[in-house]
Amino acid sequence: MAARIFALLIACMLALPAHAQALLRDAQSEYALRQLAKPILAAAGLGANSVRILIIEDRKMNAFVADGQHILIHSGLLLRLKRAEELQAVLAHEIAHITNGHLTRRATNARTARNAAGLGMIMAAAAAVAGQGEAALGLAGGSVGSAQRVFMAHTQAEEASADQSGIRYMAQAGIDPSAAADVMELFRGQEALNVGRQDPYARTHPLSRDRIRAIEGFAAGYAGRAKDDPEADYWFAVVQGKLAAYLQNPAQTIRATRRDTSGLGLMRRAVAYHRMPKPADAIQAAQALVAARPNDPYARETLGWILLESRQPGPAISAYRQAVQMAPSEPLIRAGLGRALLAEGSESSVREALKVLEQSRSRDPQNPSVLRDLAVAYAKTGQNGMASVATAERFALMGRLRDAAIHAQRAVDQLPRGSAGWLRAEDILRAAQAVRR
Repeated sequence: MAARIFALLIACMLALPAHAQALLRDAQSEYALRQLAKPILAAAGLGANSVRILIIEDRKMNAFVADGQHILIHSGLLLRLKRAEELQAVLAHEIAHITNGHLTRRATNARTARNAAGLGMIMAAAAAVAGQGEAALGLAGGSVGSAQRVFMAHTQAEEASADQSGIRYMAQAGIDPSAAADVMELFRGQEALNVGRQDPYARTHPLSRDRIRAIEGFAAGYAGRAKDDPEADYWFAVVQGKLAAYLQNPAQTIRATRRDTSGLGLMRRAVAYHRMPKPADAIQAAQALVAARPNDPYARETLGWILLESRQPGPAISAYRQAVQMAPSEPLIRAGLGRALLAEGSESSVREALKVLEQSRSRDPQNPSVLRDLAVAYAKTGQNGMASVATAERFALMGRLRDAAIHAQRAVDQLPRGSAGWLRAEDILRAAQAVRR
């Protein structure tokens, strides 16, 4: 029971940037990040799926490890990087914090310092690092600054250790280690600014001239081991290009890609037209993308997403079905199919949507959007107790534990005692009580 509550609290922490900021969930971008991290994880002796990499929508430059299984990167940092090796240097550094045990020791220190309040302070620290001061205050009921210093801020010794290990992983994977020094140049001068103007990375990953010189020395020591990797270049272009098309001025993206007939150019143009919004142009670009990359599930997912948001659920279902067939293990694509089936609205579609959304949730339990759709599907099929469970879990993942507890209590009152849904609702009630203490 305690392990389930701890997992729920960590899940709440990971999804806290919900109102002023958001986790940007996109199947193609997350796949691209996994591909870029794969050789580094192998060099570090970790499995390819042992760490999830998620993107936070935030203009500030930052990246951090949340719980030893999740790396969170701000969109502002991703858009500032110039090449795949720089992004891999960021990932290598954060992976090194995991393999060197820095978070394990810090969690122990936090428990010693805060006793029962440790979990709440850990959650508050992650919220503070992500820029969510109000959420952090609400969760911890205490000093966000203290929590951040106790849990998230790395020491100079830990930074030096992670620098050296990260560069070693890069060299072993054949990745240019000098990219680590280039990343540090992005942050040069941050420590001279007052705290309010510093990017969070400068506060959680202390910089110094000595540290930068040491990184340059480590990188020089591993010079000559790098190999060209066109695949890494492609996935970097995908994640950065799609992020830019989604967040930046769409007219600028259209101008930049007008003559680009590659799959990447078509994808960026489709996203930009969709944001303008010019649905007909967006659909046309997405259809051209599918024609150019017929075996790419993410091309069909892009088409399905644009069709669904253009209020064409029938064609969207078709595109999503094809994407699911090509990438059956991608929970975000399956979630899109479930949402399209719900939008279609027939009794059979809703029943199928429930099945598809439950499959998505089983693979990705920390997705509030899936839980929102699941609640609708449960309600439409007359399962009000389970609708309350899904709603409670969604509020918990948004950091709204008071609202989560209300819906969890409704679920407990409606569901058979000891059933799977009842146990999930009980976990939420216990987590809410733990935070209130």
